[in-house]
Amino acid sequence: MSLASEIHEQPAVLERLLREQAAAARDVARAVRRRDIDWVLIAARGSSDNAALYAKYLWGWHNRLPVAMAAPSLFTLYGTPPRLRGALVVGISQSGQSPDIVSVVEEGRRQGALTLAITNDPASPLAAATELLFDTATGPERAIAATKTYTAQLLAIAMLATALSEDRRAAAELARAPELVGAALALDSTIAEAAAGYREMTRCVVLGRGFNYATAYEWSLKLEELTYVVAEPYSSADFRHGPLAMAGPGFPVLAAVPAGAVHDDAMALLSLLVAERGVDLVAISDRPEPLALARTPLPLPADLPEWLSPLAAIVPGQLFSYHLARAMGLDTEAPRGLAKVTQTW
Repeated sequence: MSLASEIHEQPAVLERLLREQAAAARDVARAVRRRDIDWVLIAARGSSDNAALYAKYLWGWHNRLPVAMAAPSLFTLYGTPPRLRGALVVGISQSGQSPDIVSVVEEGRRQGALTLAITNDPASPLAAATELLFDTATGPERAIAATKTYTAQLLAIAMLATALSEDRRAAAELARAPELVGAALALDSTIAEAAAGYREMTRCVVLGRGFNYATAYEWSLKLEELTYVVAEPYSSADFRHGPLAMAGPGFPVLAAVPAGAVHDDAMALLSLLVAERGVDLVAISDRPEPLALARTPLPLPADLPEWLSPLAAIVPGQLFSYHLARAMGLDTEAPRGLAKVTQTW
């Protein structure tokens, strides 16, 4: 199975996940409610760490839960784990193999915290270390660059949010996720042609904010894994605090700017970057303003709920990264120096 086929498999993967794991989401939600959880600590690496950024925004917004990102080296190399009273400790990992992620949930369990694994391998060390398990049931992912496992993690996070809130309207919106991702995949040939125009690119910035801060990080990671371009991700707010100085004529700025609470603020920055700095803008959006501003507009499906937009918004980012690597003559199936499972301590 190739990277391209796994990208295009995503609607089917998400539809299966919604159908087969709804009961598991409700079971986790009941356990969380019984324990009266005050906050969440998430341990993850790589693409899973980017999915955790989505959880930070979604569980904070939808469930009013403070979410912190773990520093695994405190648990392993420094041996000084923080106090985890009242926490739900979550490990997110497609393989469930990395010892430092496992160590965080093991310590959480030792301290009496409720622990949860979100993983694609229910027989993994991570799954064995936790009380609760959410199997993303993605099936084997052969390509080194994560695509379908990433969107499955996003959907798992969204399923847990709606199960915990018991919000029927949100659940109805969530059921549209496979359709929204399928619509984004329809851009494939358009993106292939557009990406070829960036084959000489060696560096860029990737912007996103709110729910799509995760998209900025994941798009950046896909570019670095597949094309070896130096791609720096930023919140559109943080970009104003210093990094703005690097933007000049022709500098590539890639941005995920769907409709929603952060759209107008992001548009103010992008308008400045294009009008005053002359940047080369690639914009993923369901709104006409960013698309009209961009040299390379990548439209998203209409009527996209902001809280679900990262599921659809990353798909043009995956396709752009894939087709750019192909235009550069690079091997998308075997990026240099990388393996499918990475273990850190």
